[in-house]
Amino acid sequence: MKISIICVGKIKEKYFTMAIDEYCKRLSKYIKLNIVEIPDEKAPENLSLADEENIKIKEGEKILKSIKDEFVVALCIEGKQLDSISLSNFIQDNMNKGISHISFVIGGSLGLHKSVVDRANFKLSFSKMTFPHQLMRVILLEQIYRAERILKNEPYHK
Repeated sequence: MKISIICVGKIKEKYFTMAIDEYCKRLSKYIKLNIVEIPDEKAPENLSLADEENIKIKEGEKILKSIKDEFVVALCIEGKQLDSISLSNFIQDNMNKGISHISFVIGGSLGLHKSVVDRANFKLSFSKMTFPHQLMRVILLEQIYRAERILKNEPYHK
């Protein structure tokens, strides 16, 4: 199974980078992982709604260019919430259907443009709360790692 994480922006904080590196290392024994960083657009304070939309359009176009024919999961607040076991079942069910590549998409600080959400095969929400997109990358990697351990019947923290 190949899993890609398509995300907007670079990680600036060392503690996030360290956590991401650790989960990438742990996941290497289970899956082929690819992280695609899309450059974020400058978003100064006090943007108009039109400016916010334009930024999301530009970031969305870059995201869509990086997507080929894989199964796409958009992380968005209006998506379906799954527990960890359900996420592992979701990954297994897609593998059973012959899907060999899943891409999870994390938007930038303003979220995902509608065009990206519409392209998604599945919309996933981790919470009704909003998380910083850098932290979301760590959370997603941890949950993918947990899902892989569940699938292999290996112990994990409950």
